[in-house]
Amino acid sequence: MSLTLTDITLTYPDGENRLTALDQVGLEVPGGSLTAVVGPSGSGKSSLLAVAATLITPEAGTVTIDGTSTTGLTRGELAELRRRKIGIVFQQPNLLPSLTAAEQLQVMARIDGRRPRTVRSRALELLDAVGLAGQADRHPHRLSGGQRQRVNIARALMNDPTVLLIDEPTSALDHERGAAVIGLIARLTHQRATATVLVTHDHTHLTAVDRIAEVHDGRLRLPAPARRNSGP
Repeated sequence: MSLTLTDITLTYPDGENRLTALDQVGLEVPGGSLTAVVGPSGSGKSSLLAVAATLITPEAGTVTIDGTSTTGLTRGELAELRRRKIGIVFQQPNLLPSLTAAEQLQVMARIDGRRPRTVRSRALELLDAVGLAGQADRHPHRLSGGQRQRVNIARALMNDPTVLLIDEPTSALDHERGAAVIGLIARLTHQRATATVLVTHDHTHLTAVDRIAEVHDGRLRLPAPARRNSGP
């Protein structure tokens, strides 16, 4: 299980010219590891995440997910790849207000054609994994911001993705809840062997990640590995 970006170049129209969002970016994320991507606003972080999620096709370079290159795949094939191999955690949970926590997850699996009994069991297992075993039948308005984000993470894991892509998961959380969410992401990454990329402006909790990649003006720099907490 892994995610590999090779020489990714992406540009956008900018008047009569084009603005370079990603400039020959290369990144390899092995399964079971968490890479944080940091950098100032407009540096290319969101573009990198969108390319990795196959939501945007770059002008040049290749995206390889679990050994499969996305180059040349049709829109339908890319949609199938996302459904089976990629879990995406958006900045805002965007939970459906009429569904319980468990039902938010069950919808994802039913889209993939799984049996209802198996789906319910899987949803409860994941909610337990994110610390919400007792909240399965609660609707979003009865959950805190941190709990809604945990449902968001569990939902992204529902179809056993190879790659987990996470956009600013702590932006609406206080320090304590933000630390808990980052710690949860790190634990699930290692337990479930996902290749996880976390885009964040928050440098506070980066000791929980395995590696930090910095993006500036569309170029990626990989410093030394982040120091992990040595506590219990």
